[in-house]
Amino acid sequence: MRRTKIVATLGPATDTPETLTKVLQYVDVVRINFSHGDPEEHQARVEAVRKTATEIGRFVAVLGDLQGPKIRVARFANGPIDLAVGDKFTLNVTLDRNAGDQRQVGVDYPELADDVEPGDILLLDDGRLQLKVDEIAKPEVRCTVTVGGKLSNNKGINKQGGGLSAAALTDKDKKDLKTAIALKMDYLAVSFPRTGDDMREARALLGEEGKEIGLIAKVERAESVANQELMDDMILSCEGVMVARGDLGVEIGDAQLIGVQKKLIQRARSLNKVVITATQMMESMISSPLPTRAEVFDVANAVLDGTDAVMLSAETAVGQFPLETVQAMDRLCRGAEQERVAQQSNHRIHENFGHINEAVALSAMYAANHLDGVKAIICMTRTGLTPLLMSRIRSGMPIYAFSSQPLTQHRVALYRGVTTVPFSTSSTSPEAIQNAVNELKKRGAVKEGDNVIVTRGDQSGTHTMTIVRI
Repeated sequence: MRRTKIVATLGPATDTPETLTKVLQYVDVVRINFSHGDPEEHQARVEAVRKTATEIGRFVAVLGDLQGPKIRVARFANGPIDLAVGDKFTLNVTLDRNAGDQRQVGVDYPELADDVEPGDILLLDDGRLQLKVDEIAKPEVRCTVTVGGKLSNNKGINKQGGGLSAAALTDKDKKDLKTAIALKMDYLAVSFPRTGDDMREARALLGEEGKEIGLIAKVERAESVANQELMDDMILSCEGVMVARGDLGVEIGDAQLIGVQKKLIQRARSLNKVVITATQMMESMISSPLPTRAEVFDVANAVLDGTDAVMLSAETAVGQFPLETVQAMDRLCRGAEQERVAQQSNHRIHENFGHINEAVALSAMYAANHLDGVKAIICMTRTGLTPLLMSRIRSGMPIYAFSSQPLTQHRVALYRGVTTVPFSTSSTSPEAIQNAVNELKKRGAVKEGDNVIVTRGDQSGTHTMTIVRI
């Protein structure tokens, strides 16, 4: 059983029923990218996923991903230009959107001249080109090219070290929030939040209608990881975080990104939140049926660090080998999970617990890791909180979330090591444990002589742990 979850972005490459059916055999969460397509397109894909997942007997969660305030250059009148080191180049916020040339280009962010000062470094096209700001002469930002290359239409702009003041939620994002609610998405990712306040604003905008949507903060601004207090506030403001390594790496630099990724995964797990590792994980497979060795180790390191999920973007949305990509990701995750370090944990071993359900959840996991003969954990749950707490512990033990709640059945699809089992019997009834064990026996997950740990409770929460010998 693979413990690390796979998130795959949908797109033209997965639109045929045959491909979608095969891909969903390996995928736990599908991503709907609001940067592309319209509401009708998104609806068609979500409906296709839910129909197909039901047909093949899988629970697949739906994650919407807001576009956010991506700051971009405008367009060039005569196609891409080549910039050489030492060239003078101007970003002009009032220039006609289609009038870019060898000397200047428009920008779709009017506040750029207010957010930068001489000496700042601007990174274009994910850092492939770099400009040093020489002078601010509103509406112009006059620069010198320090890293040259080809620049084409609509490429992104970042400021090294962060500091661009664009609000996290644009007017387009606010419209897409309504689409996410209408489609009953399980999760919604917010792009470019600066602080936890941006996530709290998104929660407020979702309102009562969207209260059951889990929010994921895409960590991609330097400000949000400037210190542990800001990082923790971001993590605690929502249901989980995504290590969005593209823009984050551009803003803080590749060397610093290494430690930040590991810290984000560790802090998210410590604070009982889920964490997704994303961006360029298998990028070569957009056009190749096999990953590079560097990609193999990138995926493996994220798994060994304890990420809940690894994410595919263009690889499955527009790539030539979407099925081969998810199969490779599945294979690599399983391989990394066989390493002993992926099954050992000291999580909160020296801390006190503030709630009974925490004590029961973590006690169950430590018992499972140290008692010979335990083959599975059954967690009877209504909200999914107890299996979330359990999944923070590194283990090779499968956690089965027995629940009658459709929301919970899909929400736990993102939790590392957790498999949902539809279960209608009340967890307080005398027959509940036997019925749950019988279900695992029927699935071939356990057999006579095995030990199974069962946690259960009532409306007040999980408060009982039982060890059953089959």
